[in-house]
Amino acid sequence: MSNIYESAANSLGLFSSPCLTKVELRVACKGISDRDALSKPDPCVVLKMQSHGQWLEVDRTEVIRSCINPTFSKVFTLDFYFEEVQRLRYELYDISSSHNGIKEADFLGAMECTFGQIVSQRQLSKALLKQGNTVGKSSILIIAEELSGNDDYVELSFSARKLDDKDFFSKSDPFLEIFRINDDSTQQLVHRTETVMNNLNPVWKTFKVSLNSLCSGDHDRMLKCKVYDWDSNGKHDFIGEFEAMFKEILISVQWECINPKYKVKKKNYKNSGIVILNQCKIIKMHSFLDYIMGGCQIQFTVAIDFTASNGDPRNSCSLHYIHPYQPNEYLKALVAVGEICQDYDSDKMFPAFGFGARIPPDFKVSHDFAVNFNEDNPECAGMIYAYQNCLPKIQLYGPTNIAPIIQKVAKSASEEMHTKEAMQYFILLILTDGVITDMADTREAIVHASHLPMSVIIVGVGNADFSDMQMLDGDDGILRSPKGEPVLRDIVQFVPFRNFKHATPAALAKSVLAEVPNQVVDYYNSKGIKPKCPSEFESSRTFGH
Repeated sequence: MSNIYESAANSLGLFSSPCLTKVELRVACKGISDRDALSKPDPCVVLKMQSHGQWLEVDRTEVIRSCINPTFSKVFTLDFYFEEVQRLRYELYDISSSHNGIKEADFLGAMECTFGQIVSQRQLSKALLKQGNTVGKSSILIIAEELSGNDDYVELSFSARKLDDKDFFSKSDPFLEIFRINDDSTQQLVHRTETVMNNLNPVWKTFKVSLNSLCSGDHDRMLKCKVYDWDSNGKHDFIGEFEAMFKEILISVQWECINPKYKVKKKNYKNSGIVILNQCKIIKMHSFLDYIMGGCQIQFTVAIDFTASNGDPRNSCSLHYIHPYQPNEYLKALVAVGEICQDYDSDKMFPAFGFGARIPPDFKVSHDFAVNFNEDNPECAGMIYAYQNCLPKIQLYGPTNIAPIIQKVAKSASEEMHTKEAMQYFILLILTDGVITDMADTREAIVHASHLPMSVIIVGVGNADFSDMQMLDGDDGILRSPKGEPVLRDIVQFVPFRNFKHATPAALAKSVLAEVPNQVVDYYNSKGIKPKCPSEFESSRTFGH
């Protein structure tokens, strides 16, 4: 790197990623106003986070039918950054039974706060507002719990037999709720199963819950399980309950479901049915650092857009213009992301490719040429020098096709997947100034790459309309190939550089690389590949009845 760009990199304020803590947020509402006199609301809460002045949806709870005081079983898990103001917005909707869409739902109110307010108070209760006014006596309660770093989860499967029949004209419609008993004796809802209609011997679906959520990682934690008969009016009939420590659930198979009132009133009362544990499986979840410390190498590849829409590099208005003192947007993105990725690559040399240009010697258009013009070894010891040296030798042209470079990296990732070690993960950073012109082929390439140890990061440079790029990200829905095949994993992250023009490059790098650790872990977990470090990673027990 030249002295000019060394100073530029330093002026960008590059430093290691800030520490973060994962926090679970639980939601409950109280006193929701009835939509009309004939029916109770079917509430759902949508969590949004503010980003560059816009509220973007993070997640949403389940819908609870006919309930004015809902406690949602859905848990929001967010990364908390001490050094950032993270603004959150909780929106409450009434979802009609005919559909589950938010657009057609009745908006019942919202509450805004900062993440820091919730964390500092542990739990935050505020009135719900609608257009600046209080909505009756409606309020929302948010409870925060810091995760200890144990990401293990439990797979559980329950069934029951001979449950009490609470209905006169049909059999009961049972569902099961699991509560964690906290240190202050309060009960925290952990999971609510689906309702099995008209069945006194229900078999509920297998579900997953984090060990932190279930018992705070404490095997001596007491749990309470309650069985109800679902009712469409929201007044569910209580069938019975039982209590057990988590460690007892690991070694027991079944429990009597007891209704305390019946036990007092009925002389010959035994129970209201039997609850049976069909499966209990503790799964060790490996972290990103588990794999990195276990020898996983991040193979970082850069692809740069050299289409004519960037402008003549000799013109100061060009996105590729080399200013003597100020790096252009391409260089800023390269330095910001490369400084982080190089820490996970042993030789710190990255392959760099270009697309959309006519290249020497015959000046045919290429969409996957080596920036150093060495096709046998496209790795660059000095990425910035290779980029600067390449510009005068090529002719910017077009179109903007990115499928060929995705396919090139996917080929390397596919070869790695079939090696014995299989501990290299590929990240492709695409820097482009315009909307891509081979969308169908790109979708096909991404769907194929989602099966491989690979992630694709697209940074939009300049002021073009990048709205079509959001589809590739997969955040607004599942990306599918032209043939309809869905991606196996969400592997694409799109970030417009203009959102970070007035922010630090560290903020750009953080946004660009935010999803990569989870994508790495998701891939290796899906393939059953464990870190090299020897450890006991999984204990399980399955029951058959």
